[in-house]
Amino acid sequence: MKQLRLKSLPSLREAARRNPNQPVSYRTLDLSPNAFLSSWGEGKRFCIRTYGCQANVRDSEILRSFLLAMNMKETDSFSDADFILFNTCAIRENAENHLYGELGQAKDRYNKKSDVIIAICGCVMQEEVPVKYVLDHFPFVSLIFGTNNITAFYSLLEDCLKNEERLVDVQANSDLVYEGIKDFTGSRQSKVSAFVNIMYGCNKFCTYCIVPYTRGRERSRKEEDIISEVNCLKEQGYKQVTLLGQNVDAYGKDFFDTYAFAHLLEKVAQTGIERIRFTTPYPSDFNPVVFDVMAKYPNVMPALHLPVQSGSNNILKKMNRRYTREEYISLVNELRKRLPNVFLTTDIIVGFPNETDEDFEETLSLVKEIKYDAAFTFIFSPRPGTPAYRMKDETPMDVKHQRFERLKTLIDELSTESAKKFVGNTYKVLFETVSKKDNNRISGYTPEGKLIHVTGDKGLIGQIKTVKVLESHTYSLIGEIIDD
Repeated sequence: MKQLRLKSLPSLREAARRNPNQPVSYRTLDLSPNAFLSSWGEGKRFCIRTYGCQANVRDSEILRSFLLAMNMKETDSFSDADFILFNTCAIRENAENHLYGELGQAKDRYNKKSDVIIAICGCVMQEEVPVKYVLDHFPFVSLIFGTNNITAFYSLLEDCLKNEERLVDVQANSDLVYEGIKDFTGSRQSKVSAFVNIMYGCNKFCTYCIVPYTRGRERSRKEEDIISEVNCLKEQGYKQVTLLGQNVDAYGKDFFDTYAFAHLLEKVAQTGIERIRFTTPYPSDFNPVVFDVMAKYPNVMPALHLPVQSGSNNILKKMNRRYTREEYISLVNELRKRLPNVFLTTDIIVGFPNETDEDFEETLSLVKEIKYDAAFTFIFSPRPGTPAYRMKDETPMDVKHQRFERLKTLIDELSTESAKKFVGNTYKVLFETVSKKDNNRISGYTPEGKLIHVTGDKGLIGQIKTVKVLESHTYSLIGEIIDD
């Protein structure tokens, strides 16, 4: 068994103590591997498993760039991989359990090829308890690193290989933002739509959320570097960008610019790239000036994901959400004044510790009042290290499940009504993939973000076509192309 070296262990407590006023440092990242790594990677194959949000997907794309630069090729299977990487998510417990299940499958590959390198990174590895669990139960894992030092991948891998040891290096905090990350051919998950980080981290510390501990404090990229990346993607033929941040409307606040996100969104729109989306805003930080930009530029899609989490002021306060029910509704009203037909979605947590029947009824009444087009609903998942994890909770789990089903039924009804409005109308659809259920159908999205399937071949992928909607199936549509 390889010797273990704990270069740096994660610490949620240390992450919580970070200084939000410390200035951000900007550096240029060189993706060129040295001779040792190029030689080691020549002819080898890698496999990446990604769990969680769009930020994790973008992190995996950057790591894929590193591996491709080492002359490696990608495979979808563990069975022929020489390097296996798990990029983890800590938002909910089931994602963590999924990781442990897949590590068991990776063990089969290790038993057949003992020199395979198995690595884990991402948000789960920013927590001390899961790291120790992996070390104790999966001794074939060679490398563990976190979200704050993925840009040190080359040095970490080289250290692991040369010293032939199990290496753990997880940084609790980061005040660095790296630029100059150039994409190698095939490193992006899609050739049509691309994620673009505009900032990293979060300063909100909602009591249920692990993100501020796992992704560090808010750090904004420079506007000129973001615009340069968008222009580069446009030149490469990408039709859509999604601007990413744990809290996009906090973009630029470390520059002391309240309107920075609205200004950035307008600059991105002026690049002329055909479609722009962004996620995720935080209600109390969201400046209605952004709505004006959305209304002004047709290439900013008329869709907004605005998490509410609960309709009860009592629960919002316990969650440390920095707005009230009334303030949230007022914000939605301002949005709909400027964009009457905006496609509005949200996140809602059911069963937060000691949520009462009255609290839950207030959530239902908010949903009925707002009339969301769709929503992501979850039963509260306690995450170790967060304040909510230590809250006493006397609400039975069967009650939480009953509430969840009631909420889900309501959301399904509203989503069905929303989807029916699409039938008979025409939309410009950006086609992205072959349908997962029917190889004779191609899938794309309307400007509102509604999934639609049409009969066609792979030649449609990357094109924007006018489509008439024929059928609604609540969460997807069936249509036909009506332009040549």
